[in-house]
Amino acid sequence: MKKKFLLFDVDHTLLDFSTSEIKSLKNCFNAFGISFTEEILSWYLSHNQKLWTSYENGSIPRDAIFENRFAATFAQFSIHADGTLMEKAYRQALSESSDLMENALDVIIRLSQSHKLYIVTNGLASTQERRLTDSGLAPYFQDIFVSETLGFQKPMLEYFNYCFERIPNFQKKEALIIGDSLSSDIQGGIRAGIDTCWFNPKGLPNETEFQPTYEIHTLMELFPLLEIN
Repeated sequence: MKKKFLLFDVDHTLLDFSTSEIKSLKNCFNAFGISFTEEILSWYLSHNQKLWTSYENGSIPRDAIFENRFAATFAQFSIHADGTLMEKAYRQALSESSDLMENALDVIIRLSQSHKLYIVTNGLASTQERRLTDSGLAPYFQDIFVSETLGFQKPMLEYFNYCFERIPNFQKKEALIIGDSLSSDIQGGIRAGIDTCWFNPKGLPNETEFQPTYEIHTLMELFPLLEIN
């Protein structure tokens, strides 16, 4: 498969968000003097994912995620703490965490020698840009497209059109999006009319209507897929 433009998601694709997330949560709860239990973690993760899904499908604005997730968690467990202050502390802690997925940096360095690489990510610009810089990934990308800056988010067609208009000499047939989210990355790529590659390291079943063009389980599989020796 010959491609020129590779569009990469960040969290759970290049950066190990789960590790960074749990580490940041533990540190923040400890700093606030709050016991961080598995029950709290499980509820928070589920609630946070629901909020992000609602944001992706346009049901709520981005700020609603950050205003609600800790306040709702504290209310659920009758914890007397300020959700706004916790949100601020968590964002700071997360921005300082840049754990990489396995082989991510090596793969990106090698791909950058033969392809034009771009970041396509939902989230906060300051957080994502710092994490990409600290991880060593940033220099290998031509541009970084963050939903907060664009005013649109994956999987919205407007998000992808914005990106395409700013990529020099862009051709849809020469593009591939790589990401872990079927609802965000794969659905978005399908809407935008480009080939998609589902990064599925855990071998999860696809129970959605969104069928990727390709599926990989390790980032190293991109080399044979892209016909790189």
